[in-house]
Amino acid sequence: MAALMMPGRPVADAVLESLAPRIEALVAAGRRPGLGTILVGEDSASAGYIRMKQAKAAELGFTSPHIHLGQEATQADVLAAVREMNDADDVDAVLLQHPTPPQIDFDAALLALDPDKDVDGLHPVNMGRLALGMPGPVPCTPAGIEALLAHYEVPISGREVCILGRGTTLGRPLALLLSQKRPTANAAVTVVHTGVPDWADYTRRADVVIAAVGVPGILRPEHLTPGVTVVGGGVRYEGKRLLPDVDEACEQVAGAITPRVGGVGPTTIALLFRNAVEAAERRAGIAA
Repeated sequence: MAALMMPGRPVADAVLESLAPRIEALVAAGRRPGLGTILVGEDSASAGYIRMKQAKAAELGFTSPHIHLGQEATQADVLAAVREMNDADDVDAVLLQHPTPPQIDFDAALLALDPDKDVDGLHPVNMGRLALGMPGPVPCTPAGIEALLAHYEVPISGREVCILGRGTTLGRPLALLLSQKRPTANAAVTVVHTGVPDWADYTRRADVVIAAVGVPGILRPEHLTPGVTVVGGGVRYEGKRLLPDVDEACEQVAGAITPRVGGVGPTTIALLFRNAVEAAERRAGIAA
């Protein structure tokens, strides 16, 4: 029996639809939400991501101030751009696009960002808030995966979830998120990685497996128990070709699975805008 496909677009549409009345309330209160973006260098994929987010911002009624620094920009240039966004009253949330050119210390630039404007939720202060269960921006891809599982009514509470990958942008924050006491979380979460020789022993016993490594095709049918729910979170690009962590043959074993294209990506963008709206609400003193 073919696996149930779990595309991200319906999830993203539902999230964005839920934001519309909140954005209207902000505008009525005299505060149009603003998403500021910073692009350093000439990477075409990064420029495309920024254009896509600016188009979505315009569609949702956001302002979208943008700073583009050239390929030869210095660390001082980037820090000045971050300070400008921090100080801008019409900017509620800031996206510092990654990757940056090799001369730029991205982590130092991230540290300089106002944590309350960190739309990606990756500032150390926000990672600490997540670990402690405190309010703040939540990393977008992990939050999008939780929303996707909830949308498709995949049971999580009390179930065993295995995350393959321990990266700071996905695996680690996702483990914190799904272990929190909440109806759409509250799971027994195991994090494994390629440094664990028998990692497949863990994925085979899980109810939900989330691949978050960035190694194409690492998760194969023999690593799964029939009927398992599989989410592909990690990808790598070969030129313009997207190479997911989940081998397509896993569709023949899984009970439910995200598609190779259009799975977690749309939910990540939707949750980025949810973070931006929440940041605007905090600054405006409006309860969500």
